[in-house]
Amino acid sequence: MRNSDLARQARLWAQKWRWYERNSLPWNRARIHWELMRREAFVRWPVHGNVLQALREGRLQVGAGALLEPDVWITAPGKARVRIGAGTFLNLGVMIAAEELVEIGDHCMLANGCFITDSSHRYDDPEKPVPWQGFTSKGPTRLGDNVWLGANVVVTSGVSIGERCVIGANSVVTRDVEPFSVAAGVPARVLRKIDYDS
Repeated sequence: MRNSDLARQARLWAQKWRWYERNSLPWNRARIHWELMRREAFVRWPVHGNVLQALREGRLQVGAGALLEPDVWITAPGKARVRIGAGTFLNLGVMIAAEELVEIGDHCMLANGCFITDSSHRYDDPEKPVPWQGFTSKGPTRLGDNVWLGANVVVTSGVSIGERCVIGANSVVTRDVEPFSVAAGVPARVLRKIDYDS
């Protein structure tokens, strides 16, 4: 193996290590806690993704009182942005992947294993492996205030879920859901409206 090949492999390995592992360094772990403390939010370790970089660049906004449970994964490469509202709770293993913008409102509750994204992998080029084809997006993905997602809910690209919606466990949300709705299924559909006694 030539020295140039070794150098290229070392650079690629270092790039991947930096992306996936640098949160685990003690000083970066302390910096993440500091950044969230300044915002009056809290994270339980471990947290994954490029959280520190996105916080420092202002591309990850986390509201006061937000709580991130262990193994939350937030990825926002390049200029992508993620906004998590005040008092929002992300339970174990929640994943947020932004290509452009993912917004989660105030006082939302995302149960274990939810996945929220504004993009999806391309697969239309038969000459390239799927992981090399990049991403496509239908636009920002938004959750209104007081939304509750049951366990393992997937919210796909370009979807808006209105305020005070409840999405049933294991649902896949592929289109907008009007405010004050209960929805479930694959794909999710509205089952009923939520009525509040006046």
